[in-house]
Amino acid sequence: MSAVPRDALRSVFRRHRGRLLLTVILLWTTMLAGTALLGLSGGFLTAAALAGAAGLGSGFNFFSPSAGIRGLTMARIASRYFEKLVGHDVTLRIARDLRVWFFRRALPLAPARLAGVRTGELLTRLLSDIGEVDGLLVRAIGPLLALGGISLVAVASAAVIHPPAAAVLAVLALVIGVGVPWLTVRGAAGQEADRALHRSQLRAQSFEGLDGAADLTALQAREHWNLRVLVAAKQLKSRDRRRRLRLIGGNAVHGLCAAVGLVSMLWLALHAFQTGAIDAAMAAALVFLTVALLELWAGIGLAWQAWLSGRVAAQRLEQIVDQAPGVAEPAHPVPVPLEAATLAVEHGVFQWPGQARRLLDGVHLQLRPGERIAIGGDSGCGKTTLSSLLLRLWDPASGYVRYGGIDIRQFEQARWHRQIAWLPQNAPVFAGSIADNLRLGDPQASEAQLWSVLADVRLQEWATQVGGLDAWVGENGATMSAGQARRLALARALLRQAPILLLDEPTEGLDVDTAHALLHDLVAALGPRSLVMITHDVLPDGIVHRHLRLRDGRLDDAMS
Repeated sequence: MSAVPRDALRSVFRRHRGRLLLTVILLWTTMLAGTALLGLSGGFLTAAALAGAAGLGSGFNFFSPSAGIRGLTMARIASRYFEKLVGHDVTLRIARDLRVWFFRRALPLAPARLAGVRTGELLTRLLSDIGEVDGLLVRAIGPLLALGGISLVAVASAAVIHPPAAAVLAVLALVIGVGVPWLTVRGAAGQEADRALHRSQLRAQSFEGLDGAADLTALQAREHWNLRVLVAAKQLKSRDRRRRLRLIGGNAVHGLCAAVGLVSMLWLALHAFQTGAIDAAMAAALVFLTVALLELWAGIGLAWQAWLSGRVAAQRLEQIVDQAPGVAEPAHPVPVPLEAATLAVEHGVFQWPGQARRLLDGVHLQLRPGERIAIGGDSGCGKTTLSSLLLRLWDPASGYVRYGGIDIRQFEQARWHRQIAWLPQNAPVFAGSIADNLRLGDPQASEAQLWSVLADVRLQEWATQVGGLDAWVGENGATMSAGQARRLALARALLRQAPILLLDEPTEGLDVDTAHALLHDLVAALGPRSLVMITHDVLPDGIVHRHLRLRDGRLDDAMS
């Protein structure tokens, strides 16, 4: 991974460093209070028992240790409450900012770079991988830092009581806190990456199977697809089993080391008591201190595993966002002409990376302000690719795309995109209301403007029947027909006040009469705007000024 993207990902955590630090301090306080509580309680009970056996109960100080126990109990309860409160708050904030970071980095790659990534794979990155990263605080970073801090305090406390006991605790901390986890996760990064890959493949196949269920049923291919999903699930299960066995092995070694350490501390405490180095209460406190630390260290293996999984997930996220964009922003951008200007393609050549075939081979196109042209051609001849060059989703291998005589590579991409309202071939309808979908074209549009554009695409009556602008259209326009969804997407493009309208198959899914009526309404709604329409359909007279055909990588008059 390069340093820049890693810093970009870390910036999400740095933004919340105050809350992160507070969470770690509260977690450390909780652990400290619990450890001190167990050590104090053990020493107090031992001292009380010995005092009673010796008949010294009347002179024994019950009050100070009791007060300490009550104070530590309340401190542990309070710190635990606030640690959960602050920890979950910052985790949710990080989860929010991680998704914003990912979308902000990934969206400029669409569709040029993301077209080669399966939708299910992207969903896995958004769900599983981001979930692994945003949980690093509560599952890895916080516990590891707090455990390190409490271990230092425990060793220092043991050194005050009996220095040899501090040496035992220090060795235990190194063996259980570093050595055992290192043995557990050693060489596991590759296994985690392999597991993440198979998990994403299972999600992708499951998603694609659900998305294409109707087609699979019609083709009688459901059983075949189910078998593929089952194979992917078994492959993931085997990797989960391997991971689980690795963790079980680590826990077994951890338990063995803990048992040896506890017996060692018990022997050391008894020996120190017998030689008079410490009294019985301090000896008991050392043993109970060791028990408390071993209980805390029991989760250190899972914390290291969560850290490893989070690192692998972060690498997978960066594999997506680290891709070079399809086009580069200019170092010194120039302003886009304020007035409508001529859009021209000159000697345009384009071929997909790694392919020898030229989809566009010396294309010439000129679109004057207010002019309407249609571009036809066989499927796969490069019509959509030409629209991608006009949008500057890709740059031509040679030649130029100019606006007002200026190469569009000199414009900032966001500013250039404001000059074009685009209706792609598979324009989506988003889950939300009619108004929500329309205002993607113009967030400031008034209700009157929304009703007007609905009338332009002959959806006004339908919108009134379903409940007006606030009517819910469902996921992917589930409550609409294909033709209605297409017209709603067209209305969204018309609402965008751009000097150029670029439409890819705007009448797809419409019957002939409705399509022709829609095209006439479109021309009326265009006003002075220019139009580039990619279509296979025969257009009525008067819709466009010129009809071009793309063949053999060149544009010719359709009548020639």
